Amino acid sequence: MSADVVEPKVAAPPQSPSPPEFAQILGHPKPLWMLFMSEFWERFAFYGIRWAMVLYIVAQFHGGDAAGEKPASELYGAYLALVYAGAIFGGYVADKLIGFQRSILVGAVFMSVGLFLLALPSEPLFKLGLATIIVGNGLFKPIISTMVGKLYAQGDARRDSGFTIFYMGINIGALLAPLVTQFLAKKVFGIEDMPAYKVVFIAAGIGMILSLVWFWFGRQQLKGIGLPAPHQAGMRNVGLVLVAGAAIGIPLFYALLTIDANLLQAILMALFVIPAIMLVREGMVEGHVARDKVFAMLVIFVFNVLFWMFFEQAGSSFNFLADRIVNRDIGMEGMFQALAGTNDFPVSWFQSVNSVAIIALAPVLAWLWVKMGRNNPIIPRKFGLGLIFNGLAFLLLMVALSSMVDGNGKIPFWTLFMVYVIQSVGELCLSPIGLSMTTKLAPSRLAGMAMGCWFLSIAIGNNLAGIFAGRVSGEGGMTVESAHAGYTFGFWALVGSGVLLFVVAPLVNRLMHGVK
Repeated sequence: MSADVVEPKVAAPPQSPSPPEFAQILGHPKPLWMLFMSEFWERFAFYGIRWAMVLYIVAQFHGGDAAGEKPASELYGAYLALVYAGAIFGGYVADKLIGFQRSILVGAVFMSVGLFLLALPSEPLFKLGLATIIVGNGLFKPIISTMVGKLYAQGDARRDSGFTIFYMGINIGALLAPLVTQFLAKKVFGIEDMPAYKVVFIAAGIGMILSLVWFWFGRQQLKGIGLPAPHQAGMRNVGLVLVAGAAIGIPLFYALLTIDANLLQAILMALFVIPAIMLVREGMVEGHVARDKVFAMLVIFVFNVLFWMFFEQAGSSFNFLADRIVNRDIGMEGMFQALAGTNDFPVSWFQSVNSVAIIALAPVLAWLWVKMGRNNPIIPRKFGLGLIFNGLAFLLLMVALSSMVDGNGKIPFWTLFMVYVIQSVGELCLSPIGLSMTTKLAPSRLAGMAMGCWFLSIAIGNNLAGIFAGRVSGEGGMTVESAHAGYTFGFWALVGSGVLLFVVAPLVNRLMHGVK
């Protein structure tokens, strides 16, 4: 997914009202900065491979044939979907088996191994690497975010500010990763002389090892926060998690990565429907107010699927668009030749635009919501704005692909650049409030299950993103015509759903019974 504004967090045990006394750096507990850097390097690894993955699959496993774009996009979508679906289990492992600190360390080990496996020029080993990353991500990603909250006492006014600093680590890692990995691949090692892009995966693996090392040496700063409970203190449970991850988790996710994308979609939908029914039943048991809140939450989840289905073209079809149909010559050959080893704006650098836009625009939108006061849009309409802005990005592509194509079959560089910026505005309208809304609307006894449904809605959207990207490329690879047809559908689907949500927003808001 994009550079996250709000990270998925699992439901944690009640936080102690009095965390240990920490030394302060810039007004915040010292361990915050250790977690900041651990997350920075993990995000560096995650986003370092994002721009290269589909291009590598086509080049390495399909001989550069454009017909490989469809299976490459579907594999990317499946991987991203399972990253989110796998995160559902991380909280249970951390809470019940090994504690938060060990969960982060074990997850980092799995992710490091998986990233290095990607560099081996074998399709089965590549998929094995993706499955290993998924297992590691589930143990690492949700837990480290939860650790940040444990540094602050309940009611500490610095808490939101601390998460803001932490999220800056996410966005800075996501910003730098494509720039650095492209530089290493093109300028330092010469990507044309080796299996395409494998140095990118090696660099990402090194980044993940740095995250592991940083947390390993820095965890003493936590003064016991996240340590296993006394009955979990031995290494037996750690061994159990390692064996289960290797013997059950990796084969399971490998199998899911190899099945048809539509079958995986059916599995994800079934996984969503079962807890959704349980949430509705629990809401009915708790009374009509709880029931209404569940209905409102599930309606928002459906629109959330649509948002991520089209937003996550960034890692798939937009990469093919940038590589084949965008004129990336912006008249600054000397600078780009020196920095990236190419005369054109590198394909990978488009992946950093989202992070730059998030960093620049998040304070602006935060100020705007406050400035609007009582006129601040209600939650369903903020979601609607997210969908509409996402749709406007596709409108720009529609116009570019219909009326701005030059004699070489290319569209202007600035159009794709602005697509990422416009999508970022949509993300800022939608993503920051999703998790908070879920925790407020969920039945009290099934808050964790509601969070699982939130993750699954994103997973479903991400898998659909891969399927949609495959349709945009078609059987023979992306063309101006196929891209225009696909992105036209994206525009109408997004704007239509956004307008629909705007219209039904008052009804959804009434079902929320005052939740803001």
